[in-house]
Amino acid sequence: MRTYDLSPLFRSTVGFDRMTRLLEAALKADETGGGYPPYNIEKLGEDQYRVTLAVAGFRAEDIEITALPNQLVVKGKQEPEAEAATYLHRGIAGRAFERRFQLADHIKVTGADLRDGLLHIELVREVPEAMKPRTIAISGAKQATAAIPAGNA
Repeated sequence: MRTYDLSPLFRSTVGFDRMTRLLEAALKADETGGGYPPYNIEKLGEDQYRVTLAVAGFRAEDIEITALPNQLVVKGKQEPEAEAATYLHRGIAGRAFERRFQLADHIKVTGADLRDGLLHIELVREVPEAMKPRTIAISGAKQATAAIPAGNA
């Protein structure tokens, strides 16, 4: 396993404690090669996203989508076939899967749709009004700007 020293990144940041865990999880995921099922992540607008998973052979009742704080978990498990077929080649994966996506703060899952073997999960960023940027008034001693009479300067 490769190790990286991320301490220089955190010297001038506050509140990014999750970042280390996210980076470690991303590096582990690359090493394990968890590529099933394949997926796309699209940005549809300023605050809208879509995760699409290729889940051919799965029905809606075979898939469970769970939205946790800062995480989206998609699990799929098919019921075993009633009669065992004899395959000469079996290239369509029907194995169980679990795919996890780390979500930024204020990302909400708004819906899911399964069509043509693709599972589309809609996401939107909803920043609470209290978290939006605002102007902060500066208090303190006000400096008097008295007018200087002409000729006295």
